[in-house]
Amino acid sequence: MTTYLATIPSPSQGVWQLGPIPIRAYALFIIVGIIVAIYWGERRWVARGGVKGEVTDIAVFAVPFGLVGGRLYHVATDYQKYFGEGKNPWAAFAIWNGGLGIWGAIALGGLGAWIACRRRGIPLPAMADALAPGIVTAQAIGRLGNYFNQELYGGPTTLPWGLEIYERVVPETGFKDDLNGVALDHTPIEIVHPTFLYELLWNLGVALLIVLADRRFRLGHGRVFALYVAGYTAGRFWIELMRTDPATQVFGLRINVITSIVVFLGAVIGFLLAGRKGGREVIVRGEPGPDDGGSAADPDDAPTKADVAADGGGSDHPEPGGDGVKAEATAGAPDGKPGEGKDE
Repeated sequence: MTTYLATIPSPSQGVWQLGPIPIRAYALFIIVGIIVAIYWGERRWVARGGVKGEVTDIAVFAVPFGLVGGRLYHVATDYQKYFGEGKNPWAAFAIWNGGLGIWGAIALGGLGAWIACRRRGIPLPAMADALAPGIVTAQAIGRLGNYFNQELYGGPTTLPWGLEIYERVVPETGFKDDLNGVALDHTPIEIVHPTFLYELLWNLGVALLIVLADRRFRLGHGRVFALYVAGYTAGRFWIELMRTDPATQVFGLRINVITSIVVFLGAVIGFLLAGRKGGREVIVRGEPGPDDGGSAADPDDAPTKADVAADGGGSDHPEPGGDGVKAEATAGAPDGKPGEGKDE
């Protein structure tokens, strides 16, 4: 019998009953992640010259679209769980049981954000750059839901951070129920790689990377978002190879491995192409009022006169009335108005 010096215990359950209402850890962490992404995105957007409240307005479209897209991708790539002999197609709608594909969430969520940005006259690449660190942090938080669901883990391991997997049952009947059941016996049935934890830590690392890169190089025109996508997919590639849960195979590989490769290449190309547009764009959304969140602005995110001098010229979206986005080289007037070259 193998002796483990240290292991990570799994939660006894991931669902609690509040009367007739099930409280699911998976859903709670998704909600917390969304809140964090909106809050952080709002601060970054205001620091870039946007108006407080605009990120929330965008989220009203992006979040529902993203949830639908994430579920559609999951069902499409794991259709065997819901369709076929002995399966329940209606379970495809049971999003509370887990099952969201990040690729579909970003794709359809991006469509929702694009619609909202067009309605508000906001450049989508600039908004995506503001949101990127919050999005990847939200993904990290969401992985805690997988921990409580006791899912998305890897193969057996003897490493000291191995994850204990318990058998969960319905207490009243003793029938096995991995999702909704409770672990009455905490003797692990196996010790596995906690791939959810690997991805959680990797995502937090990506968030730190893109924030530091953004501050150092003053990225714009969607480059922060492209760097996030490239960083995330690089990690998802090797983590996905460790997972042992059933998955659709393409060319002998898990479909998410193939998707990671394709999306990574697309992100790198997008990052390089966006770099031709010059330095970070300056968002001009009108004079901020005292309640527009100026105190939340990170001075490292505000444009400086040195950035303006280095950019070299150009205007992305010259709009009458001072509402929209300008290239940094068009800023820099000595009167120091918001969005014209002075730190905000």
